[in-house]
Amino acid sequence: MRIAVIDGQGGGIGKHIVEQLRKRIPELDILALGTNALATGAMLRAGATEGASGESAICYNADRVDFIVGSIAVMIVYGLLGEITPAMATAISSSKAAKLFIPIQRGNILIVGVPRIPLPHQIEALVDEVEERLKLNPSRAREQ
Repeated sequence: MRIAVIDGQGGGIGKHIVEQLRKRIPELDILALGTNALATGAMLRAGATEGASGESAICYNADRVDFIVGSIAVMIVYGLLGEITPAMATAISSSKAAKLFIPIQRGNILIVGVPRIPLPHQIEALVDEVEERLKLNPSRAREQ
């Protein structure tokens, strides 16, 4: 099972996601996809299996993984303070991979009905969901 963790800026959220995934599901193949080298490096240091940076890497790999995880901002054009290009948002949103996002609400985006909880709790819930999907049907996780 291959999972892409996508992040930008300094890679802090992606780093925490990778750490928790690695701790709870050590055998997972984690691909760190950063909008920049700094974000990718942070995720690699946190335990990602391999990494790549930039628009081309994200567009190329978005449909070559079983899961895409990160902040919901990675599907919003110009999300992450402008780091998400239209091509990145399109590749991520059109990927056949299961997409599991944490609802980071910044800028002028408000996800109504989603309670605001601390980031560590959001990441824990994300990892719980990945773990549950892997247990339910590992061969069909991509289609759920």
